[in-house]
Amino acid sequence: MDTSGLQQSLASLSRQALREQIRANTYTGSTSGLVPGYLQANLVMLPADWATDFLLFCQKNPVACPLIGVTEPGQPFLDEIGAAIDISRDVPEYHVFHDGQFTAKVPDLEVYWRDDLVIFVLGCSFSFEEALIQSGLTVRNIEQQRNVSMYDTQITCQPAGRFHGNMVVSMRPFTPKDAIRAIQITSRYPKAHGAPVHFGDPAAIGIQDINTPDYGEAVDIHADEVPVFWACGVTPQNVLRQSKPPICITHAPGKMLITDVLNNALAVL
Repeated sequence: MDTSGLQQSLASLSRQALREQIRANTYTGSTSGLVPGYLQANLVMLPADWATDFLLFCQKNPVACPLIGVTEPGQPFLDEIGAAIDISRDVPEYHVFHDGQFTAKVPDLEVYWRDDLVIFVLGCSFSFEEALIQSGLTVRNIEQQRNVSMYDTQITCQPAGRFHGNMVVSMRPFTPKDAIRAIQITSRYPKAHGAPVHFGDPAAIGIQDINTPDYGEAVDIHADEVPVFWACGVTPQNVLRQSKPPICITHAPGKMLITDVLNNALAVL
């Protein structure tokens, strides 16, 4: 099957069927555009003695880290997002950090799970992509079947306890007219990062080469378009590298946890 056919086949899967493939480690790709209508989530897993500081960080930085829920220590389940979801197995790829350094990427947490881990479930911009498409806008990363473009920036997050660092953003290009519409639409989804934090000149937020993302893949930007930047759930990974907890586990950029929560349940009317 060619890439286009594979993507169409995946897009038609129910969330349960896709989750079964992810749990069996047979699908490890991006989740952008998959299972329309349902919340996709970023993840941060930390030892319990670091959890209070990170909870405060989320509260101080709700645009970059929109908090959906928090588990009890050692529990990979959270009823609010789906009772049958095993957060330690139902993500296409996990990233493991020790003392702020990336050490491993794994398809499940069989080796790395610990009884003191607390999981933070955070909203993701993939959840508003469907609303953009339904409004007639073209989401370039979905159109080109690529992972969304993500960049480190010089936008400083509010520090909290042991956590500090800069924001990561995701980018989608639009014509100026469509950018205004995208701002209006995404502002209704504060739990999916809400309205953009910047549009236009990438250098103004510290991005030197828009064609070379720090995470994800580059997408085409047409001559009549401007890049539009949203806060991104990869921000905690940037912060973790600077704050250096003894261990932290996250999702791989662009490879999210698909929940049983409807996107519309998070919309502000």
